[in-house]
Amino acid sequence: MSDQLPDAIPAATLIIFREASDGPPELLMVERAKAMVFAGGAMVFPGGRIDPGDHVLAARLGGGDEEAARIAAVRETIEEAGLPIGLAELPSATALIEMRAALHAGQTLAEALAASDARLDLDQLTPWARWRPAHANMRIFDTRFYLAELPQDAPRASVDQTENVRLVWSTARQVLADADAGKLAIIYPTRRNLERLAQFDSFADAAAHARATPIKTITPFAEQRDGEDHLCIPDDAGYPVTSEAIGNAMRG
Repeated sequence: MSDQLPDAIPAATLIIFREASDGPPELLMVERAKAMVFAGGAMVFPGGRIDPGDHVLAARLGGGDEEAARIAAVRETIEEAGLPIGLAELPSATALIEMRAALHAGQTLAEALAASDARLDLDQLTPWARWRPAHANMRIFDTRFYLAELPQDAPRASVDQTENVRLVWSTARQVLADADAGKLAIIYPTRRNLERLAQFDSFADAAAHARATPIKTITPFAEQRDGEDHLCIPDDAGYPVTSEAIGNAMRG
């Protein structure tokens, strides 16, 4: 693989945990509309590109790229799922509806927050991973992943019916099983992250693991193993599975 990586679009993704009373936590996933250029028809975590307004708000708060990514994750989760993750206080149902509509209309998160008299609490987001592929002929995203816990009394998540057409709460193990059974599609980074998430029986355990594991930017690479081409990731980034036959991998 060349040391010269192609340009990538900065993005952020939020992995939301909903604790269950009798088993491992459920994670929120949304199904991308089939017409979308990136990961069309696949199940992914809420997220999207980091907008200029996210950087402006981050700078206003005294932060940089990391804070802009967290802000983008908060904004995209409100837009895509109607969930107010990363806010200091839960807004009223009416305020949240208005905030979501404002974001869909093109307002920045700063403008939507000001209209609702809401404040951010970015410490609710725990850094988890950073993926930065280098494949050809596809849109490339430099994506920062975060973990967050669904607040008590949070509203019911609802799909936006534009970029995403369905959302589900499911355990990491169940999503993997459904993908293996052909019931849904997941791309390579999502599979690797679900395998990693499936190791934990609570948000607290996953967050502790994240804090103890230094984040390395992951760029998958091709390598021949046992006479077969594999798509691989580094073996020291916290992932239990670090390669998959390229013929089986849905790259993204």
